[in-house]
Amino acid sequence: MSVEEVAQAKNAVEFSRENLESVLKRRFFFAPSFELYGGVSGLYDYGPPGCAFQANVIDVWRKHFILEEDMLEVDCSMLTPYEVLKTSGHVDKFSDWMCRDLKTGEIFRADHLVEEVLESRLKGDQEARGLTKDANANAQEDADKKKRKKKVKEIKAVKLDDNVVKEYEEILAKIDGYSGQELGELMIKYNIGNPVTGEALEPPMAFNLMFETAIGPSGQLKGYLRPETAQGQFLNFNKLLEFNNHKTPFASASIGKSFRNEISPRSGLLRVREFLMAEIEHFVDPLNKTHPRFDEVKNIKLRFLPREVQQSGSTEPIETTIEDAVATKMVDNQTLGYFIARIYSFLMAIGVDSNKLRFRQHMANEMAHYAADCWDAELKTSYGWIECVGCADRSAYDLTVHANKTKEKLVVRQKLEEPVQVTKWEIELTKKLFGPKFRKDAPKVESFLLNLSQEELEAKAKELKAGGKIVFEVEGMDSQIELDDKFVSIEQVTRTEHVREFVPNVIEPSFGIGRIIYSVFEHVFWSRPEDSARAVLSFPPLVAPTKVLLVPLSNHPDLSSVAHQVSKVFRKEKIPFKVDDSGVSIGKRYSRNDELGTPFGVTIDFESAKDGTVTLRERDSTKQVRGTVEEVVKAIRDITYNGVTWEEGTKSLKPFETQSE
Repeated sequence: MSVEEVAQAKNAVEFSRENLESVLKRRFFFAPSFELYGGVSGLYDYGPPGCAFQANVIDVWRKHFILEEDMLEVDCSMLTPYEVLKTSGHVDKFSDWMCRDLKTGEIFRADHLVEEVLESRLKGDQEARGLTKDANANAQEDADKKKRKKKVKEIKAVKLDDNVVKEYEEILAKIDGYSGQELGELMIKYNIGNPVTGEALEPPMAFNLMFETAIGPSGQLKGYLRPETAQGQFLNFNKLLEFNNHKTPFASASIGKSFRNEISPRSGLLRVREFLMAEIEHFVDPLNKTHPRFDEVKNIKLRFLPREVQQSGSTEPIETTIEDAVATKMVDNQTLGYFIARIYSFLMAIGVDSNKLRFRQHMANEMAHYAADCWDAELKTSYGWIECVGCADRSAYDLTVHANKTKEKLVVRQKLEEPVQVTKWEIELTKKLFGPKFRKDAPKVESFLLNLSQEELEAKAKELKAGGKIVFEVEGMDSQIELDDKFVSIEQVTRTEHVREFVPNVIEPSFGIGRIIYSVFEHVFWSRPEDSARAVLSFPPLVAPTKVLLVPLSNHPDLSSVAHQVSKVFRKEKIPFKVDDSGVSIGKRYSRNDELGTPFGVTIDFESAKDGTVTLRERDSTKQVRGTVEEVVKAIRDITYNGVTWEEGTKSLKPFETQSE
């Protein structure tokens, strides 16, 4: 088949999630953890092909970002003390909204519940208007219902008022941005309760998603399993800066497991409780967020869904270059735009369908107060649009809060070409009076005062001038402290500085590897038109779990000897391969490896024993060519690892005609 014929074949049979999941589970890409004991919701194990695919995706990620961008990789502990996550804000704010049925005790995640109910009503409206989906889509939804372990009320074909339809669509476009109170108001307004019984639910309440634990045998050191890999990178900032010879900008990166105690895990690998993350923290001068390599990506055209479009109730993206997106300030700055473009390139390399990718900007009420801008790379699946990568400008928040808490400076010191006059607030302490007044707590009080920010010093100076004293509290001390001008003085002082000191801003691309992996599964899955039972996973060769299927036509000793020699060549070349010398037909052997996404097949026949030539088969088109083992191995290596096309890589090989499989 030609490239055009392959493209047509991939779209000839309607996608079926049920068929895909059957293949993934039957071939052990993944399976529920502890399945013999009934399983635990939101936990999955990867089998051999799933492990290999994940490892290949991570390998591409590491080369694409860490190696190409000269990043500094760290591997930090998954156990995190309470104080770290209290300071970062996770203890107080890392929550989703849940609501409870007081009669049954059943718990729902509020935003998911609102989303499901409104989507169901819109489907009922479509049916009433005669705008039903195709049979395949309805069959998919029926299969999804069966998988839910509770019976959901049948969707009634009820025609909705046009204004109500518009309201529902606008709500769904903004579903990620609602607060708990707003979700509760929507539930009351649209009469959303338990989808099975119809009973009203408690108002949404915040549920912290972190897994709590105790560190050490005493149980006194409270901790959590980390919800992200970022905090370890922030806490190692000074070490990383020193390792980088105190030069900025620079980036750190980390790949590892994170944990979130999801309220209602669903959608297979898309919403789980233990997952692999890959995160980057790019530290940049807040006064200069240009990127030296921006010109390399500026012409990449992407599909953007900015907040203004979402606020209008639309989900129609704007297609433009990353250069124009930055120039018009739709994307806040060059470095953020650069990483958005690099995220796109990475996703294309591992098999994402560009037509099923968009970058959605966070709504104002969705974004952290300290963030300058934030975009999510969303991938379209049968579950809808799924957030797979976040790319945020986190300002200087993280380093600042950890520095304030620990009283350790997390700053960059930059030598100035010319000295500058700087006016700052400075505090002077009469330390000889602190010992008699505070005794053992004197160092705590001194440290608190000496680490006040410029804004805090200015406020305290006004307080001291107005009332003759300052009043404050120090953590670990029971009562308020009052100090008059005998103890402290706060004045503005102008000094000549030769060094600029600043807290860098952070651009953070954060990748949910499991979500990306599942989305790629959907994007590359198809069935052959001549036989829909013959499924194919069209992984790019670079990330395919196994690159080559080695197929001796029979178990004849001559062919076994050649297969052994060819296997030695593949091992030496470090090309992952499998041998299938089972007795079934060659067509069946290829077919079951198409399900595993193996891009190449090498057939050994009796001609191979005579002249050393073998046949090379391409998975999607089933085209075959013939050449020596050395020529075939070179073609496989060039196509897999050097980005060469099939046509270019096999141009020196001879076409091989065979009966259709």
